[in-house]
Amino acid sequence: MKTKHLSVLIILLVATLVSGCMGVNEETSSQSADYFAVEDYDDSFARDTAMGEAEYDADYSGVSSTSVLRKTITTVDMTIKVNDAAAGVDEISKMAIESGAYVSSSSVYDSYYGSDAGKEGHVTVRVPESKYSSFLASVEDLGEVTSKSVNAQDVTEEYIDVNARLDNLQRQETRLQEILNMTVTVEEVLSVEKELGRVRGEIESLTGRLNYLEDRIKFSTINIHVTEPRPISRSWGIRDALSESVNGFISMVNALIVLVGYVLPLLIIVAFFGGAFVLLRRRLHS
Repeated sequence: MKTKHLSVLIILLVATLVSGCMGVNEETSSQSADYFAVEDYDDSFARDTAMGEAEYDADYSGVSSTSVLRKTITTVDMTIKVNDAAAGVDEISKMAIESGAYVSSSSVYDSYYGSDAGKEGHVTVRVPESKYSSFLASVEDLGEVTSKSVNAQDVTEEYIDVNARLDNLQRQETRLQEILNMTVTVEEVLSVEKELGRVRGEIESLTGRLNYLEDRIKFSTINIHVTEPRPISRSWGIRDALSESVNGFISMVNALIVLVGYVLPLLIIVAFFGGAFVLLRRRLHS
């Protein structure tokens, strides 16, 4: 049997020519049947690919329809003031576990307000979309919310795009695998395997992107900055005045040191030449 190329157009032409032949023997009829089987298969592969692209176009064009379930990635940034920042971070972490969420990062560190020290904290929580509102309300009850921003990123178009492309590529992978099992020559095997590798690489890439989108859609991200009230101290201005006077004295001493550093070399030179002049004058008069 002659080498059969995988090109659909050539196969269709061969199938047309074979179907028009008459008076062939049984062996030729058997070979023609094989050609028809392969032609039908490849034609089916082409039709499935075209249908997949048509389905993708239909899904993508439907993004603007109001019937599409919107896919959004919600991110919240808020600052809350509590009496004890470390205890507040711990309480938020406990509430996250009770809500079916999880803490992706948390920290507590020292902060300074002038000469007074305090604590601050930061917590990032991933909350299921269904528990988003109740968890946020519980966090707000812990103290005073000083700032809050909510960002809902609409990724509906990208989500539908990735899904449609992934479905189409998976259909192509199945067809290419079946073609690979039917190949005869080494050249055909290498050609199909190369195309199969490309398709599988795109499938892996799109699968990773889809998993990322689904995780971000299902779990809202809440970034919480926890602070403590600034300490209130009343010194009637005496402490500030003493502090300023000490700072002024230190500044003056620093200035004198700098001045001496500039003037001292000049004084040494003047003293040297002045002493030499006096000594020379005494010798002349003696």
